[in-house]
Amino acid sequence: MALNEPPEGLGPQGMTLWQEIGEVFELRVDELRILGDACREVDLIERMHVALLDAPLLVKGSMGQEVANPLVQELRQHRALVARLLSALKLPDDEEQEDTDGRARSSQARKAALARWGRTG
Repeated sequence: MALNEPPEGLGPQGMTLWQEIGEVFELRVDELRILGDACREVDLIERMHVALLDAPLLVKGSMGQEVANPLVQELRQHRALVARLLSALKLPDDEEQEDTDGRARSSQARKAALARWGRTG
Protein backbone atom coordinates (compact mmCIF):
# COMPACT_ATOMS: atom_id res chain seq x y z
CA MET A 1 0.00 0.00 0.00
CA ALA A 2 1.30 3.47 -0.88
CA LEU A 3 2.21 5.85 1.87
CA ASN A 4 -0.20 8.68 2.62
CA GLU A 5 0.91 11.85 0.87
CA PRO A 6 1.33 14.87 3.17
CA PRO A 7 -0.73 18.00 2.57
CA GLU A 8 0.96 20.75 0.60
CA GLY A 9 2.64 23.58 2.43
CA LEU A 10 3.65 21.82 5.63
CA GLY A 11 6.63 23.26 7.46
CA PRO A 12 9.38 21.20 9.08
CA GLN A 13 7.50 20.51 12.33
CA GLY A 14 4.27 19.59 10.55
CA MET A 15 6.12 17.37 8.09
CA THR A 16 7.86 15.54 10.93
CA LEU A 17 4.51 14.88 12.62
CA TRP A 18 3.03 13.68 9.32
CA GLN A 19 5.91 11.27 8.78
CA GLU A 20 5.74 9.94 12.33
CA ILE A 21 2.02 9.22 12.08
CA GLY A 22 0.75 9.41 8.49
CA GLU A 23 3.44 7.17 7.06
CA VAL A 24 3.18 4.57 9.83
CA PHE A 25 -0.55 4.15 10.46
CA GLU A 26 -3.26 3.33 7.98
CA LEU A 27 -5.71 6.17 8.48
CA ARG A 28 -9.18 6.75 7.06
CA VAL A 29 -9.89 9.88 5.03
CA ASP A 30 -11.42 11.67 8.03
CA GLU A 31 -8.41 10.74 10.17
CA LEU A 32 -6.04 12.03 7.48
CA ARG A 33 -7.88 15.35 7.63
CA ILE A 34 -7.50 15.49 11.41
CA LEU A 35 -3.81 14.67 11.09
CA GLY A 36 -3.38 17.37 8.44
CA ASP A 37 -5.03 19.92 10.73
CA ALA A 38 -2.77 18.82 13.60
CA CYS A 39 0.30 19.20 11.38
CA ARG A 40 -0.70 22.73 10.37
CA GLU A 41 -1.34 23.58 14.01
CA VAL A 42 2.12 22.30 14.96
CA ASP A 43 3.65 24.56 12.30
CA LEU A 44 1.63 27.52 13.59
CA ILE A 45 2.74 26.79 17.15
CA GLU A 46 6.35 26.79 16.00
CA ARG A 47 5.90 30.17 14.29
CA MET A 48 4.29 31.66 17.40
CA HIS A 49 7.01 30.20 19.59
CA VAL A 50 9.71 31.79 17.43
CA ALA A 51 7.86 35.12 17.49
CA LEU A 52 7.58 34.97 21.27
CA LEU A 53 11.33 34.37 21.68
CA ASP A 54 12.06 38.00 20.75
CA ALA A 55 8.89 39.48 22.24
CA PRO A 56 8.35 40.67 25.79
CA LEU A 57 6.36 38.35 28.02
CA LEU A 58 4.53 41.33 29.49
CA VAL A 59 2.86 44.04 27.40
CA LYS A 60 0.62 47.02 28.17
CA GLY A 61 -3.06 46.18 28.50
CA SER A 62 -6.02 48.35 27.51
CA MET A 63 -5.82 50.30 30.78
CA GLY A 64 -2.05 50.68 30.67
CA GLN A 65 -1.45 47.79 33.06
CA GLU A 66 1.04 45.04 32.38
CA VAL A 67 -0.54 41.86 31.06
CA ALA A 68 0.81 38.65 29.61
CA ASN A 69 1.67 38.83 25.95
CA PRO A 70 -1.37 37.53 24.01
CA LEU A 71 0.91 35.04 22.24
CA VAL A 72 1.30 33.17 25.53
CA GLN A 73 -2.45 32.46 25.69
CA GLU A 74 -2.57 31.66 21.98
CA LEU A 75 0.23 29.14 22.34
CA ARG A 76 -1.58 27.45 25.21
CA GLN A 77 -4.82 27.25 23.19
CA HIS A 78 -3.14 25.90 20.07
CA ARG A 79 -1.19 23.31 22.05
CA ALA A 80 -4.44 22.14 23.64
CA LEU A 81 -6.02 21.93 20.18
CA VAL A 82 -3.17 19.76 18.91
CA ALA A 83 -3.62 17.47 21.89
CA ARG A 84 -7.35 17.15 21.15
CA LEU A 85 -6.75 16.52 17.43
CA LEU A 86 -4.15 13.84 18.09
CA SER A 87 -6.36 12.28 20.74
CA ALA A 88 -9.19 12.10 18.20
CA LEU A 89 -6.99 9.82 16.06
CA LYS A 90 -7.05 7.21 18.84
CA LEU A 91 -3.68 5.82 17.84
CA PRO A 92 -2.50 2.63 19.52
CA ASP A 93 0.08 2.83 22.26
CA ASP A 94 3.74 2.15 21.41
CA GLU A 95 3.69 -1.17 23.19
CA GLU A 96 0.84 -2.54 21.06
CA GLN A 97 1.86 -5.26 18.68
CA GLU A 98 2.59 -4.80 15.01
CA ASP A 99 0.94 -6.86 12.31
CA THR A 100 2.81 -9.23 10.01
CA ASP A 101 4.10 -6.54 7.62
CA GLY A 102 5.58 -4.52 10.50
CA ARG A 103 3.02 -1.71 10.38
CA ALA A 104 1.17 -0.82 13.55
CA ARG A 105 -2.43 -1.92 13.65
CA SER A 106 -5.01 0.77 13.12
CA SER A 107 -7.25 1.74 16.00
CA GLN A 108 -10.21 0.33 14.10
CA ALA A 109 -8.54 -3.08 13.86
CA ARG A 110 -7.75 -2.93 17.55
CA LYS A 111 -11.35 -2.10 18.43
CA ALA A 112 -12.65 -4.90 16.20
CA ALA A 113 -10.31 -7.40 17.81
CA LEU A 114 -11.32 -6.31 21.30
CA ALA A 115 -15.01 -6.52 20.39
CA ARG A 116 -14.48 -9.97 18.93
CA TRP A 117 -12.97 -11.14 22.21
CA GLY A 118 -15.65 -9.48 24.33
CA ARG A 119 -13.48 -6.66 25.72
CA THR A 120 -13.82 -2.91 25.49
CA GLY A 121 -11.04 -0.55 24.38
